[in-house]
Amino acid sequence: MLELLNVNPSSGEPIYKQLHEQIVRLIVGGQLQEEDVLPSVRQIAEYLAVNPMTVSRAIQQLVDQGWLERRRGQATRVAARSEAMESGVSLLEPQLDALLAQAKQLGVSLPELLQLINERW
Repeated sequence: MLELLNVNPSSGEPIYKQLHEQIVRLIVGGQLQEEDVLPSVRQIAEYLAVNPMTVSRAIQQLVDQGWLERRRGQATRVAARSEAMESGVSLLEPQLDALLAQAKQLGVSLPELLQLINERW
């Protein structure tokens, strides 16, 4: 699993957010299945050469959101997925909202935007 993770420290996005989004995508995309065990915070931090507290923050957010579960004395595991988590579409909503806001600010019409999306698809 470690080889599937990477961070870009020079990105404008915080490292913990990059990790959070990557792990969610691995779960939604099926690379991580229910009950799969994650490497320890220390292992992830060493592999990515980042502060363990950064990794811990990302993992704790994923636990709080129900993506992962921690059991006392056991490794962190992928939690059972709810229907809300089954769709990768929910991951695109923030970017979609930003795209729509930018299109409106620039005066791009919906048909123009749809045409651009269709061309890129």
